[in-house]
Amino acid sequence: MLPGIFDDALGMQLFGYVTFRVAMAGLTAFLFALWWGNIVIAWLKRHRVVEDVEKTDLQPILKPGKVDKRGTPTMGGSFLVASLLVSVLLWCRLDNANVLLGLVLTAGIASVGFVDDFLKLTVKDSHGLARSAKMMGLGLVTLFVVGAFAYYARTNGRETLLHLYPPFFKNLSIPLGASLIGVLIFVAFEWIVVVGWANAANITDGMDGLATGCMIISGLTLAIFCYVSGRWDWTSYLSIPYVPAASEMAVMGGALVGSCLGFLWYNAFPAKVFMGDSGSLPIGALLAWMAIVAKQELVLPLIGAVFFANLGSSWLQTFWYKRSGGRRIFTCAPVHHGLERHGGIFHEGAAPWHEVTVVVRAWIVAAACAMLGLALLKVR
Repeated sequence: MLPGIFDDALGMQLFGYVTFRVAMAGLTAFLFALWWGNIVIAWLKRHRVVEDVEKTDLQPILKPGKVDKRGTPTMGGSFLVASLLVSVLLWCRLDNANVLLGLVLTAGIASVGFVDDFLKLTVKDSHGLARSAKMMGLGLVTLFVVGAFAYYARTNGRETLLHLYPPFFKNLSIPLGASLIGVLIFVAFEWIVVVGWANAANITDGMDGLATGCMIISGLTLAIFCYVSGRWDWTSYLSIPYVPAASEMAVMGGALVGSCLGFLWYNAFPAKVFMGDSGSLPIGALLAWMAIVAKQELVLPLIGAVFFANLGSSWLQTFWYKRSGGRRIFTCAPVHHGLERHGGIFHEGAAPWHEVTVVVRAWIVAAACAMLGLALLKVR
């Protein structure tokens, strides 16, 4: 861990500043992702680790004049997550419980995603892990991390970590840490948040640069929330919950943003590599974890509006389709594919949008919603 090494051995106090380490974690993750990206993509191509579009939702949207994505390597999330984890190990203080649990969550869910991708690519006619097995893997990793967080809060007399703080209200909180029933409700709710956002990022990863670009915007926003939440003076002024040691998660957020920037270098249209479940699932879960630490779970749907819209549209479409005998709410779900096919999700006669148009406009929406989320720092 570089901060400890330089502080103790060389007396370089600069490495003790969170803001400096946020920037360095981001830069380190970015450079590692650029370096490893070339190596990993070349290896994936040599070994024919490519996306089988017949098993995905990519094939139906191929039209004359569109880029054929067949033969594009996948599992690029492996070097994204590797660069993220290495940067965290280098720049974060590993005596911070939030960081340690974030590492366990990211690595654990990445492992589930890796197995899912590996089965899709190596087993003929396989769609990866069975839905039940995949959910069990995601669920167990998430339950361990959220449960450990709740145990840490209770045993250290920090029950306020288990409270929920609705936006728009200055002194309102939902105290779930005061009783065993409340703790169980907290664990169940946060489990849904983490697993839900892991799947939201996975669903959004359907166009070149879409999930990565939106993750950069949302990750940077939550890094700011984490930093502010760990500053007693700022939280006192802004009337938001003070979370001791939350600022360290901003360094992890910097690593998330940097690794996604490096991956976007190769994933921008036309993509040289796809992320796969090994990348989308863990970064979605990490985004949710940052929101939990900063006590912004209830603001997360606004900060990550594009992810939320894609998850919501897919869930509603599936739910209504099964219960209405095959009827649909949207012409196509998730939202980004509806926009690409029809230019809108409620009328089929609209002109379709090019993939790049959909992605860039999604980034714009993500940035606007992130700014609204940041405005809630003062709207209390």
